[in-house]
Parts: sequence; structure tokens; C-alpha cells
Amino acid sequence: MFAIVTTVILYVAGFVFLYGVIRLAVRHALEDLEVRRIQAQRAEELAAVRDRTMLRENAFLTGS
Repeated sequence: MFAIVTTVILYVAGFVFLYGVIRLAVRHALEDLEVRRIQAQRAEELAAVRDRTMLRENAFLTGS
């Protein structure tokens, strides 16, 4: 009887632990996605500013 009770407790504890690990991994993954989204948006803004600056400094390239 003791072996069955111990087995059930360890089995349940294992699932609880596994749930916590998966939840933690998902949370970190979502945080990483948010950081990458912000970095991509910032890179896009910087590229647009760089393009405008380059065209302003080299107006002869625009054909006007």
C-alpha cells in the first residue's frame, strides 16, 4: 500500500513539475518574441531614417 501511495504522489508531483517547466518555457519564449518584435520594428525605423538621410545628401540619385 505504501508503494502505491508513494508512486501516486511522485507521479502527480512529476506532472505538476512538468507543467511548471513548460509554463516557464512558454513565458520566456513569449518575452523573447516581444523583444525581437521591438528590435525588428526599431531596425525598420532606423533603415527608413538612413534611406531618407542618404537620399537627402545625394539628391542627384533621385533623378530630381
